[in-house]
Amino acid sequence: MNSNIEQALTTRRVAFLGLGVMGYPMAGHLAKAGHQVTVYNRTTSKSIAWCAEYIRARGQNGSINQADTPRRAVQAAELVFCCVGNDDDLRSVVLGDAGAFAGMAPGSVLVDHTTASANVARELHATAKSLGLGFVDAPVSGGQAGAQNGQLTVMCGGDQADFDLARPVALAYSRAFTRLGDSGAGQLAKMVNQICIAGLVQGLAEAIAFGDKAGLDMNQVLDVIGKGAAQSWQMDNRGKTMLADQFDFGFAVDWMRKDLGLVLDEARRNGARLPVTALVDQFYADLQQLGGRRWDTSSLIRRLR
Repeated sequence: MNSNIEQALTTRRVAFLGLGVMGYPMAGHLAKAGHQVTVYNRTTSKSIAWCAEYIRARGQNGSINQADTPRRAVQAAELVFCCVGNDDDLRSVVLGDAGAFAGMAPGSVLVDHTTASANVARELHATAKSLGLGFVDAPVSGGQAGAQNGQLTVMCGGDQADFDLARPVALAYSRAFTRLGDSGAGQLAKMVNQICIAGLVQGLAEAIAFGDKAGLDMNQVLDVIGKGAAQSWQMDNRGKTMLADQFDFGFAVDWMRKDLGLVLDEARRNGARLPVTALVDQFYADLQQLGGRRWDTSSLIRRLR
């Protein structure tokens, strides 16, 4: 069980929709915490493999199941968690005759961990309310490692009562689960997060490239400046791998471009000026052209070598 002191003590009936690199371990933490988990994944073989792994690991046959549609997965659930690719994927698992909303019981809550637009969050929140359901937009930060270690940071938007129901259960896989405002606020906060990361990674890439050209021992330099004001998560976790030209891990360039597209669309709506973010987005487009669609975002330094 996750070591969070606020870990839920009450066993809940939950569903998890989407068993990708994030959803698979997140759902696993719910099972390890003792919740009754039903999973759905578009590729059924992954749902079957997940069930086999957690039945074997926890001896919970009977409280772990998989379903062939979102509607069937959620029918007994008090809480439904979702983590898919984008707005269209989210609508496909939530709406329609086979979607989650069609099977959820009145009073149950869907917590969406997809990084999506604020607009789709508000749209689904309104639809949920009309059906007597709850909806919380709850994108995450921390990457695959954070999901595997149960240490994600979750940014939430939605009604207070829905958030309060979800929070103790979601702490199975998160170190922070925070409501930041009404529907859409979670997605907007995730956009702030991605703006910060884009600028930090580009700055780190330029710094390392500059130091290399200057003939410095950049491993030593990073050790030194990492103890001062230049320190960041990106420097601590990506500086040395950038030096080693290693990018076959982490948060993919394709995913970052998707996220920055959401950011720039929102900025066009709200009038925010994001000149650096727009430039870094184009740098990521360059990496895609170089064949780096699945490289980690720290691969920005490839453009400078």
